[in-house]
Amino acid sequence: MPFRKEPARHHGAELQTAVVLVNLGTPEEPTAAGLRPYLREFLSDPRVVEIPRAIWWFILNGIIVPLRSRKSAEKYVSIWTGDGSPLKVHTDKQAALLRGYLGERGHKVKVVSAMRYGQPSISAVLDRLKQEGCDRILILPAYPQYSGTTTASIYDAVFSHYARIRNVPELRFVKHYHDHENYIAALKKSVLDYWQSYGRGDKLVMSFHGVPKRTLLLGDPYYCECQKTARLLAAQLGLQENDYLVTFQSRFGKAEWLQPYTEPSVIELAKKGIRRIDVICPGFISDCLETLEEIGMEVKQAFSKAGGKEYHYISCLNESPAWIDALAKISEQHLIGWPTLVSPQERQRQDLALATGRTHALEMGAKD
Repeated sequence: MPFRKEPARHHGAELQTAVVLVNLGTPEEPTAAGLRPYLREFLSDPRVVEIPRAIWWFILNGIIVPLRSRKSAEKYVSIWTGDGSPLKVHTDKQAALLRGYLGERGHKVKVVSAMRYGQPSISAVLDRLKQEGCDRILILPAYPQYSGTTTASIYDAVFSHYARIRNVPELRFVKHYHDHENYIAALKKSVLDYWQSYGRGDKLVMSFHGVPKRTLLLGDPYYCECQKTARLLAAQLGLQENDYLVTFQSRFGKAEWLQPYTEPSVIELAKKGIRRIDVICPGFISDCLETLEEIGMEVKQAFSKAGGKEYHYISCLNESPAWIDALAKISEQHLIGWPTLVSPQERQRQDLALATGRTHALEMGAKD
């Protein structure tokens, strides 16, 4: 396998540090044509679908992609915004805010976003960082709970990219933060803020993305990490065991997935006379198709049809200050030892330049 052509190295140039916030991905547009390449790339990943490649190729390209692309496009249309896909919009904003938070803490780092499937691809982002002189890179997955189907797939993409690079940068990876105190605190604040504005339901449903049950039996820690997140959040909220329920959504195919499943669970709650439920998705840090359409629309409708009276979806962490602060602290813990801290003299120069720029802007505004 030939090595890729790399940008010329400028000897003596200051080496940079970067944080790459990687999310799952999204189609470029909410159309069948836009969904086909995205679904093909996503479902071709052997980390996602563990079926012999030859068999799966025919199923994927002959059945799944042609049929599912149109149905998925209709769902994406229902959540698409003027700025594009909610997942990409939130991920880009999170990266920009994280850059600012780290800068305020005295770190000189680049922070960019990438998508495991779709654009901007991990490979394209890593190429750009190399051109910009980054020789230390922290990969920060947008998955609080580790799974071979998600986090490990990001690792695969990074390693695959550098398999053809001569001068590989120093790499670090965040594996998980499912029990990080600041992540749990951000979730707690999200729930309490919602309850303060809209009251509290009879049951808090914590819905995590599902994976096939066989992954748990083969050693994947995802299920256990979801349960720990739920226990920690419940404890911080002062909930008793009967006050909340952990479920798993987004089942795909006929195989058994992690249970209990979200939609049947909320239907059962309605049939038992639970009038109001609040639903939160702690495994998603950004609102997306699975939270806005599946949880916010489909599951809500199922609850109502079964006799439920009030259904409340609590948004993902998105750009909440508590969450960006948590992301900054998670990043800082993994940046330790790298020369990212700006000297007091440099900070003073930066502050002076910022103040001068603000003064100039004010003066120009006054003249206008």
